[in-house]
Amino acid sequence: MLRLETIICTFSVLSVAARADFMARNCSEVREACFERGFAFAHVPHQEIPGEDLRVCTHKHTCCTQEMEDKFSQQSKQEIENLLDETSHTLRSTFVSRHKRFDGFFLELLENTERSLNEMFVRTYGKPYMQNSEVFENLFAELKRYYTGGNVNLEEMLNDFWSRLLERMFTLLNSQYVITEDYLECISKYTDELKPFGDVPRKLKAQVTRAFIAARTFVQGLSVGREVAQRVSKVNSTPACIRGLTKMLYCPFCRGMPRVKPCKNYCLNVMKGCLANQADLDPEWNQYIDALLLVAQRLEGPFNIESVMEPIDVKISEAIMNMQDNSAQVSFRVFQGCGQPKLAEIPRSARGASDVLNARFRPYSPEEPPTAAAGTSLDRLVVDIKEKLKLSKKFWSSLPEAICVEDKVTAGNASDEDCWNGDTKGRYFPEVQKDGLTNQMNNPEVGVDITRPDTLIRQQIMALRVMTNKLRNAYNGNDIYFQDTSDEGSGSGSGSGCTEGCTTDMYSAATETPVVRADRSGPAQDSAPLSASSIALPTMLALLALALHQQWR
Repeated sequence: MLRLETIICTFSVLSVAARADFMARNCSEVREACFERGFAFAHVPHQEIPGEDLRVCTHKHTCCTQEMEDKFSQQSKQEIENLLDETSHTLRSTFVSRHKRFDGFFLELLENTERSLNEMFVRTYGKPYMQNSEVFENLFAELKRYYTGGNVNLEEMLNDFWSRLLERMFTLLNSQYVITEDYLECISKYTDELKPFGDVPRKLKAQVTRAFIAARTFVQGLSVGREVAQRVSKVNSTPACIRGLTKMLYCPFCRGMPRVKPCKNYCLNVMKGCLANQADLDPEWNQYIDALLLVAQRLEGPFNIESVMEPIDVKISEAIMNMQDNSAQVSFRVFQGCGQPKLAEIPRSARGASDVLNARFRPYSPEEPPTAAAGTSLDRLVVDIKEKLKLSKKFWSSLPEAICVEDKVTAGNASDEDCWNGDTKGRYFPEVQKDGLTNQMNNPEVGVDITRPDTLIRQQIMALRVMTNKLRNAYNGNDIYFQDTSDEGSGSGSGSGCTEGCTTDMYSAATETPVVRADRSGPAQDSAPLSASSIALPTMLALLALALHQQWR
């Protein structure tokens, strides 16, 4: 009797154990999870099957077929691409929208300024302006061409503008004479010495060049950031990365635990391996962001293109008035150097040019602001972009943390014992690797060849490095395209050479590009013939200027 009871008890225990083993091997929860995820498998096992055919989720018994594992790998690749796209969406949209906004603002500012100048000069100067308006149209066309990336030397272009304006003004103010092309070329030799427009050209050149250099380089910088962010967020994952992702995201299905999420540190190691090349972008990216912020500071202060362009018609009008006020002295000195031109047989106009040009420029009325570019001011745009740029620092190295967030991918820090550790449900023990390619040599989850950096990422690093250099030059008022072309002694090209001590005073000359010096006592106090020593240097410089001038025209 006792033996029978022992046999019955043993049989009962074995039955319970067999039933428990059967429950552990049941794959019904996996079938439900696959259906919920939208997988359409030809066959999902009802119970565990031998797993010798699997390549990633290797285990003695499994709820996965080889078809399921293959589709899980494909889905893992798609999911990491989606996660990377979703995580970088805010960054990419920031650069896209802010580039569009700044670019639209600057272009509209140029259009509004040209329109305002034209309207005011027509009202102020009338017919003489309209007959010579192409000089001003060419000025704005070249400014726009420079801003949009054209190969324009701002200093040479502005010098040419003042030379052309001098030719037109001298002809108007001496309409009783026949002024030939050869005579106009002679006049240009004395432009720097006589300063017919006063100090306006020098001051305006410094303001315009450094403001346009900053504006163009800043918008180019935003464009580079936009392109880098878009390209890096689309980098293809390596086979080793896909394998690590599949093991992390879908091997729990094969173990009959589809609801168990990866451990946080496990996820971090997988992502640090998968995104090792992206993390290497961070040092150059941070320097690029810092350089953008520096130029943004300039746009708020001494290089504010809005502050330069809005009163440009006032400044040009002031120069015209200087020329008119000193026309007798200027003409006298030119006649001494270039000879007396022939009198015209028939007067060109019954009305003197001085009568036409005697109207002083009228300022804008408060009811008609000169610009409303893009519906906002540059200061507000800069404040907005600075906030966004600061948030984007260290973006690429922080991607693993951004992706491995609780409830999105991982089980979170609070569930260390109830998360998938790559083999079963339990705590994940390996330490989290540092960022970057060289730190993935011993990554336990993703095999990374640290000797083969991603080519596309390296190209983006170089693009950022080049743009950072341009931005730093723009911060100092320098255009690196023309750093060696200036013959005025600054050695800094189109820019003003402005450094840390830049003042916001629009007429500060302390940091502006020096010009060839001439007698500052003015022609009114000295009507003697131009001496050989005073003519020699401008004449030598003019020979080169004339050659460039003829080529330009």
